[in-house]
Amino acid sequence: QVHLVESGGGLAQAGGSLRLSCAAPGRDLSTYATAWFRQAPGKEREFVAVISWSDSTIYYADSVKGRFTISRDNAKNTVDLQMNSLKPEDTAVYYCAVGFEAVSDLYSYHSWGQGTQVTVSS
Repeated sequence: QVHLVESGGGLAQAGGSLRLSCAAPGRDLSTYATAWFRQAPGKEREFVAVISWSDSTIYYADSVKGRFTISRDNAKNTVDLQMNSLKPEDTAVYYCAVGFEAVSDLYSYHSWGQGTQVTVSS
């Protein structure tokens, strides 16, 4: 198990931006595939984006492609999610997770953060 801490959530207006960070205190995030998922009220948790441990694989859910960017900051030992052109439908609790494969299947990830709320107003 890896302890993960998300930060950067909050309130934004439609069209605005937020940047989320996922940190793993005491562990090297660059040895894991790291993904972002989100869960809106009453809905299942869904895949958002993933970056492989080598950074060679990055992909996004169709719903965020072209608006969100996942990146790794090795100096800070974080994986960040830059969210631009936010829409009200992006409102959810956002979770980061780590695993061994860069996949969209949430069951492939063995460690999860506690989540950070993102609310986008229209």
